[in-house]
Amino acid sequence: MAAALLLSVLGVNPARCDETGVSFWIPGLYGSLAALPGSPGWSFASIYYHTSVNAGADRALPLDGQIVVGLDASGDVGMFGPAYTLPSSVLGGEAQFALLAVAAGVDVSVQGTLTGPRGNTISGRREDSVTGFGDLYPQVNLKWNDVTSNYMVYLTGDIPVGSYSPNRLANVGIGHGAIDGGAGYTYLNQKTGLEFSGTFGLTGNFENQDTKYTNGIDSHLDLAVSQFLSKQIHVGLVGYYYQQITGDSGQGARLGDFKSRTLGIGPQVGYIFPISSDVQGYVNVKGYGEFAGDNRPTGWNFWLTFALTPASG
Repeated sequence: MAAALLLSVLGVNPARCDETGVSFWIPGLYGSLAALPGSPGWSFASIYYHTSVNAGADRALPLDGQIVVGLDASGDVGMFGPAYTLPSSVLGGEAQFALLAVAAGVDVSVQGTLTGPRGNTISGRREDSVTGFGDLYPQVNLKWNDVTSNYMVYLTGDIPVGSYSPNRLANVGIGHGAIDGGAGYTYLNQKTGLEFSGTFGLTGNFENQDTKYTNGIDSHLDLAVSQFLSKQIHVGLVGYYYQQITGDSGQGARLGDFKSRTLGIGPQVGYIFPISSDVQGYVNVKGYGEFAGDNRPTGWNFWLTFALTPASG
């Protein structure tokens, strides 16, 4: 069963640049079974992600060289890509390489712009939308299994080739590179069906050359707990905690350190099913409601994941 549950997905910012307080890493990206090793060979994951966030008129946010208030944003994002697991062990564990691409439609509106790129003041509601392809996200991870305990380390990053312009409110690409690394743990007792997963990571961001803005170091913790009702179905809860641990910097950081934080929690359900003697599928649905946000638009998000993996022996 452990091999059947392999699901590897990568970090991606679907809608907004870092200056809004939204990180390269999407909180909630990792969930149940994150550190579970799979079977050697090719796998494929596709994710539909919807996000809806807002910030009140009394909350100023830096957005592409401008200071805006009353931000309201939503995005419909498709993430997809292949992964390959080596047949031979590396450092006693399982090595996997993956690449994720993104296509998205994003809508953004603001109630007012307080400061423009040249220091001018603008008022009034502005709206923008964009549809296009985002950045590319390579990833490598190593996983180990020890009976009911599973361990993972990963390294991922952002190749900024997506649709981005500092003159737009809405963007699909984030406009700068980033590196993210971390570790995860999954407890899975196949006798009782109890599962728990936690993944922690840190993100380092390069400067956005268009806005002269560098986001600080971000920390993120994704958590999940579930109970298998059968060998195919599990249900449970998911949550995340995101906290920026160093301040933003650069000429464009007009609001100072601007450290951001958010927490989220919600339900999940997963289903494993055979497709052929060599391939099996996995579907997971989960959603989060956000709270305790600081220097960051908050709201809710929904995830639908479909993965094809090699069948276990």
